[in-house]
Amino acid sequence: MNNFKKIGMTALAASLVSTSVFAGELAVSGSASMTYENYSTTEVADGANNNRAFSQGNEINFTGGGELDNGLTVALAFQLDEGSASGNATSPLFDNHSVTISSDTLGSFSISGHGGSSAASALDTTAAGDIFDNFDATAGILATEVFNGSKAGNNIMKYTLPSMVDGLAVAVSYQAGGNTNAGGDASTAYGLTYTGFEGLTVSYAMGEDNDTPEDKRDVTTMAAAYAYGPVTVAYTESENDATTASTDQKLKSVAVSYTISENLSVKYGQETFENKADAVDPEYTSFSASYTSGGMTVSVGTQSAENADGTATDKDVDYNYLTLGFAF
Repeated sequence: MNNFKKIGMTALAASLVSTSVFAGELAVSGSASMTYENYSTTEVADGANNNRAFSQGNEINFTGGGELDNGLTVALAFQLDEGSASGNATSPLFDNHSVTISSDTLGSFSISGHGGSSAASALDTTAAGDIFDNFDATAGILATEVFNGSKAGNNIMKYTLPSMVDGLAVAVSYQAGGNTNAGGDASTAYGLTYTGFEGLTVSYAMGEDNDTPEDKRDVTTMAAAYAYGPVTVAYTESENDATTASTDQKLKSVAVSYTISENLSVKYGQETFENKADAVDPEYTSFSASYTSGGMTVSVGTQSAENADGTATDKDVDYNYLTLGFAF
């Protein structure tokens, strides 16, 4: 009788294990911000002189995961953000989302359904924080001056190798063709980052940006940053070679940041945008200060663009902003 009970209990336990769901954890975080911004330009014809506006940004992030019985770790992430496919900023939808499987011995493998970063685009943010982005298509200002780096995209698969050398991370990514509205061929990318020396981070990446069949680009990015005490100096250089040589581009960026106290920091940045299609190269400068108290951050900054439209018209643009942000 006792043996029968033991066998029965063992079979029951086995059946429960085979149908159970592994226990994981779910975390929720988010942010909200309000920004006042002002653009001014030397050309009245742009209709952008003293162009003032208020804007708001909100997002909620869900992350969850846990360790399986076989030692693998599974992590899920998705984001609820403003906007929709129709462009209605008041209609929320799920934005970036991904699944990652990893282990210490096998490395990590991720699939990003939307908003994924390739091995190259993960390094695309410039040292100065992509100053040029704030001047793209702004009331007719710099509408054609867009740096075509290795973009984030949909359905990107990325594999990061397990650590073989302390401080060295190597990744490779693949995106199948046809993942954009314009079609396009498959894209691959490779990247590595080394942090083996205290305070120093060095990265290099190369890849493809084949968003459209007519415009295929090879993209390379180099980045270095060194932190010593409260001071951090960073430099990035990105270059893309297009099918049409006249549209080749290069972006150089340098930044210096200083942490004044636990709550207050300042940053200065400079970028140069070299586009073979331009008569002159646009140049950008930025200065910003941020104060953080708990989950609240107040940021103020001023930015400027010289030769903003890449022509000999000497168009200059100034951009100033004040942002109040909250994180939870």
